[in-house]
Amino acid sequence: MKKTLLAAALLAGSLACSTNKTIEMTEAPITYSFLVGTYTEEASQGINQLDFTPSEGKLEIRTVFPGIQNPSFVLASSSGELVYSLEEINDVPGGNVISFSRSSDQAELTKISETPSFGDHPCYLALSPDEKSLTVANYSGGNLSAYKIAPNGELALLQTVQHEGSSTNKDRQNSPHVHSTVFSPDGKYLLAADLGTDQIYVYDFDRNASEPLVLNNTSKTQPGDGPRHLVFSSDGNEVFVLQELTAVLEVFGFAEGKLTPKQRISLISDGFTGAVGAAEVRISPDGKHIYASNRGDANTLSVFTKKDDGNYWLIQQIDSGGKMPRNFNLTTDGKYLLSANQASNDIVVFERDEESGKLTKTPMKAEVHKPVYLFRLGD
Repeated sequence: MKKTLLAAALLAGSLACSTNKTIEMTEAPITYSFLVGTYTEEASQGINQLDFTPSEGKLEIRTVFPGIQNPSFVLASSSGELVYSLEEINDVPGGNVISFSRSSDQAELTKISETPSFGDHPCYLALSPDEKSLTVANYSGGNLSAYKIAPNGELALLQTVQHEGSSTNKDRQNSPHVHSTVFSPDGKYLLAADLGTDQIYVYDFDRNASEPLVLNNTSKTQPGDGPRHLVFSSDGNEVFVLQELTAVLEVFGFAEGKLTPKQRISLISDGFTGAVGAAEVRISPDGKHIYASNRGDANTLSVFTKKDDGNYWLIQQIDSGGKMPRNFNLTTDGKYLLSANQASNDIVVFERDEESGKLTKTPMKAEVHKPVYLFRLGD
């Protein structure tokens, strides 16, 4: 976009130059960047970076750390200088958690440290609000681990907490399966969604303690729900939980470490028959709309908004543009949503109406092997 500017300046009430001049200036196009977690099958695959420049119709993707096994979850510090990933594998003593340094003038990440997750198939990482602690959810291990982060990004294990129990779905819930760990905005609590036990565990978190996690209470979901991912409202007063096995978005109130059930909304459209698998839930940057993905035979993105009475309602369901929308994220300004479709090996771009929150699929998409997580850089 070009702008014509009048090159005139007032100095002490008079013109500093005797003639008006026009100069052409080019406004730099906006580029949104995301780290992309994937499942890998070859040594050349690994953690990717996606750069999206909508004004030029560009979606550029490159591998920034190859040779890592199943980095299915990746996140960065607020400065973007430190990156954390995992290897979703089962081994003794579990998978791995890895830290990296990142610089805008380097083509790849640089590995800092690697430590076991102390549970099979780690699947989720959370960075504390002060960015001095990291937690990992171990799905098959049925536990979670907490780490101290040194100033240089090195990780040191502080504690591993094991869950016990099962629930009604014998195919998926015969043992604990911790699927996510999420800090409250004030950093006082850590919530762990356990798909295997149909419970959300609320831990007090004290980063100065040698073992920072102390169980405060647990909140039971409906039998067979399978709580997967959750997200806090910006004020910390509500928690949105995605129930994977029943494809339900559940809204909870949150105060003083306690969850209070408020509302359940189905992601399944009327007349739908087939398999479901709710995957991700996110809030728009302006806080006005909730988004959720559903896999299985549905392959949809659902959009919710808040009524005047405080309840939420579904305003749109739209095809994800591919198969198995494992993850998605929005750009920092909320103008676009990108859907990572694991089974169709692509990332599809949607435009977002900032007023209504509704999505419109664009022709833009990037091809990448089994994308399963998108982390927004630049926040």
